[in-house]
Amino acid sequence: MTICQQHQQRSYAQIREKMQPGDIIAFGGNSLFSKWAKLTTRSVVTHVAVVIKTQVLDEGSGRYFNQAIEATSYNGKCGVMLTRLSERVATYDGDMWWLPLGNKARVNLESNKSAFFDFLFKQNHKPYDIWQLFGSTVDATDSIPLLKEMSLNSEDFSSWFCSELVAEAMEQGKIIGSVNASEVTPIDICRFNVFEEQYVQFRGESKTITGYNSMPFNTWQ
Repeated sequence: MTICQQHQQRSYAQIREKMQPGDIIAFGGNSLFSKWAKLTTRSVVTHVAVVIKTQVLDEGSGRYFNQAIEATSYNGKCGVMLTRLSERVATYDGDMWWLPLGNKARVNLESNKSAFFDFLFKQNHKPYDIWQLFGSTVDATDSIPLLKEMSLNSEDFSSWFCSELVAEAMEQGKIIGSVNASEVTPIDICRFNVFEEQYVQFRGESKTITGYNSMPFNTWQ
């Protein structure tokens, strides 16, 4: 069912084979913190992950699955971790969208995939940075000299929050230009003009990502 020109709604089973490494998975949670993030960023998106492997064989079950990497708290763990998308779909309390990379971004990533994958695998198991996440979503004081230290983040990659990890990976893969990854929010990722025209919601009731694919990434250089 087509919701609008940019937004389609499908099941995960209908799109899983079309996903490719570098594609973004956006989430809209229902936790108290997610509700706060929605309020401060004026967006339905509260979390992002990046697809890192597709058609991975589970030798135990003989089944194939798609794998993402994300900085999150999930399944009793907290930090940067590899997750199965099928499990995330089955257990996530909220909405999920698939944001496929556009052709130009895909070509750039293909030429720089070693840097992209090497960077992401080196971050696996690093701790989760909730304080940087808080600072990235509160931008109201960034332009006020005496108050900007409350919310303006400096890049610090000893630990990660979700969109910081994804933004730096996109920079490493030359999908976007230079960016202060520690100031990038989940909705900023969705608004980078690097995706295909259509995105797909595959969990939750239909919701539109405002400003999707509208921000030229060179404005971040």
